[in-house]
Amino acid sequence: MTAAYALDWLDLLARGLHVVTGIAWIGASFYFIWLDNHLEAPADPAHAARGVKGELWAVHGGGFYNAQKYAAGPPAMPANLHWFKWEAYTTLLSGLFLLAVVYYAHADLYLVDPAISSLSAPGAIAVSIATLTGGWIVYDLLCRSPLAKSDRALGATLAILCALAAWGLCNVYPGRAAFLHFGAMLGTIMVLNVFFVIIPGQRKLVEAAGAGRPVDPVHGLRGKQRSVHNTYFTLPAVFTMTSNHYAWVFGVPWNWAALIAISAAAALIRVFFVARHKGRASPWPLVAAAALLAAVAIAAMPGRSRQAVGGTTAQARAIVAARCASCHAAAPTHPGFAAAPKGIVLETEAQVVALAPRIREQVAARAMPPGNLTGLTDFEREVLIQWAGAR
Repeated sequence: MTAAYALDWLDLLARGLHVVTGIAWIGASFYFIWLDNHLEAPADPAHAARGVKGELWAVHGGGFYNAQKYAAGPPAMPANLHWFKWEAYTTLLSGLFLLAVVYYAHADLYLVDPAISSLSAPGAIAVSIATLTGGWIVYDLLCRSPLAKSDRALGATLAILCALAAWGLCNVYPGRAAFLHFGAMLGTIMVLNVFFVIIPGQRKLVEAAGAGRPVDPVHGLRGKQRSVHNTYFTLPAVFTMTSNHYAWVFGVPWNWAALIAISAAAALIRVFFVARHKGRASPWPLVAAAALLAAVAIAAMPGRSRQAVGGTTAQARAIVAARCASCHAAAPTHPGFAAAPKGIVLETEAQVVALAPRIREQVAARAMPPGNLTGLTDFEREVLIQWAGAR
């Protein structure tokens, strides 16, 4: 077994675990936000007498459910109390492992591009670690500062800092890695919110309820604030986790602006749905989100080439053979690849012609070759773009 093949299997297993636990975590989070905003006063006075603050009836999977929320704690602590934490922790751990397997193990391929910055592979890895740890430290200090007394002021400050982070990452890393690290930073903050604030606060709540002591409201307030932040971070993080499929977004020269705009749109969409859970919601967050997405779509639309360079199929095939086929082959010769990336093989004329639209997208966005490892010249890039665009 080659090292490349072993890394491919680690990638597969870690990615599967990351996706499954991420679905479980985000699904539970969204469900409880929906549940909390749909609770009604208990219809039975006896329920209210024993501390039930709100309840909700639902039907699902052929059964009826009655969820109840207590104002403080139940009259007696149940023997089995489920904690929603391992879904979040496993998502972070599998994500960090996946980051190491894909990006750190191939740092020269995915994290380094001399046209963007002069970082070496070790330097790029160091920046990655600093981004994840530094993002959490700055965020947590802000949430513990006097600024946190105003949700709007804190929210505006976090939005500005996130925009600066997006700009900085896109000026250090290739677009694909920059987008991924922005989402990883948000995801790390979300999980550490659970680990350092939300779960400890819930433990104190359970301890106080079990001992019959009054519950300090500060723990609930802190947990609520971090939960609100998490729900607005969720959709931007999900977008960045899937953004590697969209080179025409992360590959544009102003990719930092596209990242900010799409993340803002995702957060606005979540704003609308949270408000909708509570009743009638203003459509303006959705309108603003649609406007941002439309602006990115129009700005990212491929323009006309600056100069006519022609481009025949024979020329295109020769360029692909010299600059692309070392990776995109049935048996790749480039170190680190046991199989062609995404199963795309470009060894025959028929394969090159059939994949012309994909070639144009990746080459025009400068996503391929990664870090321009094979030295594709601007002239060759233009030949491929015009040849593929004419088909």
